[in-house]
Amino acid sequence: MSGRMAWRFESRWHTIREPQVLRESVTPEGLLVVRDNEEAQQLEMATIHKPLLTSTLHGLQQEYSCFGAVCRLAKRWLAAQLFADDITEDTADLLVASLFLQPAPFTPPGSPQVGFLRFLHLLSSFEWRNNPLIVNLNNQLTAADYTEIKNSFMASRESLPVMFIATPNDKNSSMWTKRAPTVQMLQRVMTVAAESLKVLECQLMDGKRIQDVRVVMRPPLDAYDVLIHLHPKQVPLLSQAVDPPSVNFSRGVMAQGAAHSGGALPVIDYNPVFLYLSELREAFGDLALFFCDPYGGTVIAVLWKPKAFAPAPFKTSQVSARTVKVTGNEAKTVPNVEAILEDFQVLGKDLVKSVEAKTDKWSF
Repeated sequence: MSGRMAWRFESRWHTIREPQVLRESVTPEGLLVVRDNEEAQQLEMATIHKPLLTSTLHGLQQEYSCFGAVCRLAKRWLAAQLFADDITEDTADLLVASLFLQPAPFTPPGSPQVGFLRFLHLLSSFEWRNNPLIVNLNNQLTAADYTEIKNSFMASRESLPVMFIATPNDKNSSMWTKRAPTVQMLQRVMTVAAESLKVLECQLMDGKRIQDVRVVMRPPLDAYDVLIHLHPKQVPLLSQAVDPPSVNFSRGVMAQGAAHSGGALPVIDYNPVFLYLSELREAFGDLALFFCDPYGGTVIAVLWKPKAFAPAPFKTSQVSARTVKVTGNEAKTVPNVEAILEDFQVLGKDLVKSVEAKTDKWSF
């Protein structure tokens, strides 16, 4: 065996072995205990499952030329409708793959437009509560496997993800949708997908109407409680927005041409919107959900968590962003919404243009 082949074999062996090592621990008595954990799952996903899925989807693209275009349309719609954190890119790829691998009663989509319409139809009409979505990658599943997956799904339905996607290498756990979406968010996705499909079908049926897919890329913001408007100049991916501004902003261009030695350096991989979103979720994740279009979105939508506004017993360790209300001899705390909205503005500083409260239902 050549040195290069030996190195590749050893590297591959260590990659497969590492997640298992993270699951192993030794007790004080010297016993080897194997327990699954978050770190091992993430490493296994990054080093084993995602590369395998990527190579499989590449083969699908080689067979169906419009597969990649349908995936891009589906992901752009999900991002524009603020669902990118609930339906991940890998999940979207599998949903689109199912349209090509199990197209009955149709034939596989022959154009990106047809594929996108079927993607919306799948999202809005599939009975996620009662059925698993089985994606037969590489045609590896047999009729017996289908029966086994469905029986296992029905037997363990209450403990499984609300959106269950089975593949040949993941028949019983739906690893791609284990963390998201929730029941409420899936229902929201289905509703918006149904409305988007209806709009596009009306465009197709009426030959006099302008065919503009961007209509279904604009999210309905009335359903959210707070809107955080961002300064467009501070959004690095603004050119990728659904409705990019007519005025372009020059970024990273020196007024006097090339920079002199020792001058300013270009900023690489810096996205203040992502950083701000991460800080919001870390500071207020127990009170609200935050949504944003990662591709040039200038609005962060906020949805309050109803349970977070229930009065809680007073504890000195849990008074952050809360105000105390005393009733008789009992002191309870509730979120201080006015202060939280002010914190949104302060935390964003030059990035945030304004904070708009759409509802006051937290006061009920």
